[in-house]
Amino acid sequence: MIGYAMCGSFCTLERCMDELELLCLSGYDVLPVMSEICYSTDTRFGRAADRVRRAEELCQNTVIHTVFDAEPIGPKALLDVLVIAPCTGNTLAKLAAGVTDSAVTMAAKAHLRNHRPLVIALATNDALSANLKNIGKLLEKKNVYFVPFSQDDPVKKPDSMIADFSLIADTLELALKGRQIQPILK
Repeated sequence: MIGYAMCGSFCTLERCMDELELLCLSGYDVLPVMSEICYSTDTRFGRAADRVRRAEELCQNTVIHTVFDAEPIGPKALLDVLVIAPCTGNTLAKLAAGVTDSAVTMAAKAHLRNHRPLVIALATNDALSANLKNIGKLLEKKNVYFVPFSQDDPVKKPDSMIADFSLIADTLELALKGRQIQPILK
């Protein structure tokens, strides 16, 4: 089973939901996870209830959205791989520091305890500034893999980077074999 966790990079959520749909259509059994913010916040990019409903219809599973509900992922060894798409800079920093205060960070911690792959599809405005050290820390961690990423607007947002979400499936397939997709920087 694949875990598919989503964080509050609201401008990228639609693309990540499209990739979730492709995984489900490809026959994967998917358990959806959402950060509390993603699960409950309406924005100009969409309503939370619509996002939750779409994820649950695609996956045929209830969205995990609390720390309490995410904790059993580890002890029950529920997942073969966990994808975080989009992974915000906030979540990236928490993962690098070992903080588990959201459904997504708890899912990641619980999953990694089983020495299984965690795939990160980042979307952060501070990848080349405050979060650069956290990317480096996570690149060094065993069982952590990155979806290839690049600057999304080097002129207007020179520190911002975003994953190529279309490579999520390819990245997770290689991660299941213990390999990082290359090149990691596009």
